[in-house]
Amino acid sequence: MRRSLYILIGFLALAQLSFFKNEPTKPLSRTSENGNTPYTGEPLCRNVIGLPNQKTSFCEDYVFDQTLYDLRLDTLRQVEFWRAVMNLHEDSSLVNLAVSRTVFEKISNKDWNSKSDSLKTVYRDSIRSMHCLDTAQKILLTSGKKFFYDFDKAGENLHKGINCFIANGVDPWYAQAILLIESPNKLQKSNAGAYGSFQLMKDVARMYGLKVNRHVDERANFERSAYAASSLIKKICIPYTKKMLDSLKIVNYNEHDLWFRLLVMHSYHAGAYNVQKALFACNPCEGNMDLVYSLWRTQTKRFKSASQNYSQLILAAMFEMDARRTVLQLAKL
Repeated sequence: MRRSLYILIGFLALAQLSFFKNEPTKPLSRTSENGNTPYTGEPLCRNVIGLPNQKTSFCEDYVFDQTLYDLRLDTLRQVEFWRAVMNLHEDSSLVNLAVSRTVFEKISNKDWNSKSDSLKTVYRDSIRSMHCLDTAQKILLTSGKKFFYDFDKAGENLHKGINCFIANGVDPWYAQAILLIESPNKLQKSNAGAYGSFQLMKDVARMYGLKVNRHVDERANFERSAYAASSLIKKICIPYTKKMLDSLKIVNYNEHDLWFRLLVMHSYHAGAYNVQKALFACNPCEGNMDLVYSLWRTQTKRFKSASQNYSQLILAAMFEMDARRTVLQLAKL
């Protein structure tokens, strides 16, 4: 059933691409970074399709990545796990194996919190015993994040974000990936101090001309933050990702490959230096999705669980957003 749904998603997306590619309300050119020269968006727009907004009937840009389906990434346990978390209420948790995200059962957070530490240890040991797991295997409880992953809210910013990135000459795939997982429900500040729709740190925002002081924080300004985020990707994340691959003697890659984009996003989240350390620890010899999977299994001093999970969340969110768009389109038929 799920596989049939994904095939339908692809069919609808391709059909909409054909139908709306000459839609007059869809911007046919963007302004370049200097604000003067028209920018056609090719080949940056290769995965951008037009989808009608149900409320306004305006044809909005959306990035549809067929590679996700060609590689059957929806079947990965990590992707299935995070999609489940994105649809789970915060009062529940999934008991899972850290290394593979295999889910054992769903439990109530209230019941779990009422247990003593000793009972929690006994429970985890019983899971290991039941499934013949080594005592070193970590058993985690991951709470539902449905309240955070508000795809209706996140979807409202995709068209704007995509066009902001294209105007700066940056692949709009990155805009969609960031907007779906960084602040998909509201503007908020992370524990590390990142803020805004693109979760920028103060020093990064200031580096690209944003005002951040006691009186003004332009990270709350969508267009200004989009410019800073896209500039960070263009001027730091992508060049440093290439340097990392060069140092590993990985050549003949395509910047539009999914694994390369995900690697760039790891640099956006964790910092290029920390990603480099993780890559050197796992020492991949080829540029493909196996390189990304190796990062999911690798931890270093500054590349831990949140960093490992980052590209998993991107993939899960992309599938969730595609599914949501398809449901909306079917409802209109």
